Amino acid sequence: MQVTVEKLSPVLVELNIEIPANQVRTEIDKAYANLQRNARVRGYRPGKAPRQVLAHLYSGNIHADVARKLVDATLNKALAAQQVQALSQPEIAPVELRPEESFTYKARVEVRPEIAEVKWQGLEVTKPKTDVTADMIDAEVSRLRREHATLSVPEPERPAKTGDLVRIGFTFDVEGAARETKEQEVETEIGSGQVFREIETSLVGMNVDEAKDVEIVFSERHSNESLRGKTAIFHVSLKEIRERNFPDVDDEFAKDCGHDNLEAMRAALSATIEKEITQKATDIVAEQLIFELSKANPIAVPSSLVDQQAQVSERDLLATARRQGQRIEMNADIRARVRAEAETKVRAALLMAEIAKSMKIQITQEDIERGYHELAAQTGKNVAKVRAEHRDPKKHETLVAMIAEDRILDLIEAAAVIKTP
Repeated sequence: MQVTVEKLSPVLVELNIEIPANQVRTEIDKAYANLQRNARVRGYRPGKAPRQVLAHLYSGNIHADVARKLVDATLNKALAAQQVQALSQPEIAPVELRPEESFTYKARVEVRPEIAEVKWQGLEVTKPKTDVTADMIDAEVSRLRREHATLSVPEPERPAKTGDLVRIGFTFDVEGAARETKEQEVETEIGSGQVFREIETSLVGMNVDEAKDVEIVFSERHSNESLRGKTAIFHVSLKEIRERNFPDVDDEFAKDCGHDNLEAMRAALSATIEKEITQKATDIVAEQLIFELSKANPIAVPSSLVDQQAQVSERDLLATARRQGQRIEMNADIRARVRAEAETKVRAALLMAEIAKSMKIQITQEDIERGYHELAAQTGKNVAKVRAEHRDPKKHETLVAMIAEDRILDLIEAAAVIKTP
């Protein structure tokens, strides 16, 4: 077997593989022998049809099958012999096999680009402030007050206002035709955006048992195609108003929240907020470093790796939206943005791998053990359980990759120019 390699681009190579004629003949002879044993040809006893008859009937299939077998038997050997690490499924150019000649085929594969040098020192990024302000603590206190608030019907009765929890009933017509004739009821908080903005606006100032008609034009991207762009009249009636009764901010409230007193609660909230904003600032710096690293080293990236990363990013985006109760329609603009971000991530990953190689970064068992403990703290699981879960080779490989990435990012950050607003 003779193999030559041609570099078509920094990330694409083509192998020209030639298999000698005697090997081709041997494989064809085997194929005909096997066919002869099993073929049932009219006019001949089973297994007795002459080869020339079989060739007349089946040569096309035989040649195609032998070509496939020769490719399967030689491609990986050719890649290994030329030390080509394929990142994508090989693209095999169709070629006709001739029984008395050598068989030559071409295979294109994507490969990692050769990186002579990585510019990673002196990258400029901006780190957000991590100071905890009184306003941040007050916002958390307000959230806790809301969680511990009780609900009651206003005394004396009054019109609905923003912040009230209301129960409404509605039917609606679409362009003059009744669409929903049986009244439906929903509960919502005025101002929360849970129902159409026009309905929320109309509810402010309404009294219980009062009714209003509200005109709404459905979005051109509405999930129900039959409603897109159409005008509807919602017949809305207010059934019930409830208001929140917020607890006083004092030591008793702090005890209800699990703290000794108000001062201790504010101190605990401050520590939690500081941890959160510090982590957020760390994540933002990491994202900037990845972007700047990719920008400083505009190497070509294999499209197959970008495709894989884009698919992962799309799934993550949709999963996050579902958890937040949102719905995202993956249009062309969003997919283009996701793909651009995927290309940046892939380029940065290739560059960081080269940095790890040049700086001789190695992940030790101690590093992995620290990773187990960090994962246990993040997930609330026992360390032994985390360790057992990562006996799975894929999970272990993912953890090692994450630890390596953190080490490399720490290295890049230490050499970066970090500004603060």
